[in-house]
Amino acid sequence: MSEMANDGWKRRWREGNIGFHQEDVNAQLRQFWPELVPDESAAVLVPLCGKSTDMVWLVRRGHRVVGVELSELAARAFFAENGLRCSERTVDQFLVLESDGIEIWVGDFFALKSEMLPSLTAWYDRAAIVALEPAVRSAYAEQIARLLQREAVGFMLTFDYPAAEREGPPFSVSFADVEAVFGHAFATVQMDCLDLTEGNRWELSRVWKPVVSLRR
Repeated sequence: MSEMANDGWKRRWREGNIGFHQEDVNAQLRQFWPELVPDESAAVLVPLCGKSTDMVWLVRRGHRVVGVELSELAARAFFAENGLRCSERTVDQFLVLESDGIEIWVGDFFALKSEMLPSLTAWYDRAAIVALEPAVRSAYAEQIARLLQREAVGFMLTFDYPAAEREGPPFSVSFADVEAVFGHAFATVQMDCLDLTEGNRWELSRVWKPVVSLRR
């Protein structure tokens, strides 16, 4: 992402403008993940992780979790709010905060290199791709493919709405959009699609939530 976009996300965390953050563990993660990723020892990449409590659920299931987050404020809040004491180290340009099965790499996701990370065989995207401008999606897909091992599996939740009705983020990302940028490297399947139109906070004419699996 551009420096301007990066600064914008950091500012949102400083100002508490984080309506995208969910306090509860995502219901679709609970429902679909165990079947999609039955290996509870799999190391899971969580790009643009914020302070998501979904990471706690993944760790408790047995996974090693590798989160990546631009905002140091968000990363430190995750450990503090979950009562976790973390160690700190520096790897290249990243600050790495770590505690029992979970590490958060603070820095630009696109600057990560696979050799920095453990062997990653799964990834979880709840609100990452929808945070990115459309022009960046192909680079995001290429970076995901570079960081993951062969046979890796992913789980993605997006928002799909008439793009002309509002400016993101979150940006509208349909299942067809996911196929367009990930199809060269992953087999994509829409596992479910929730209708969130009624009472949506943006007053959009339609809001869907595609639930997508991606396999190398």
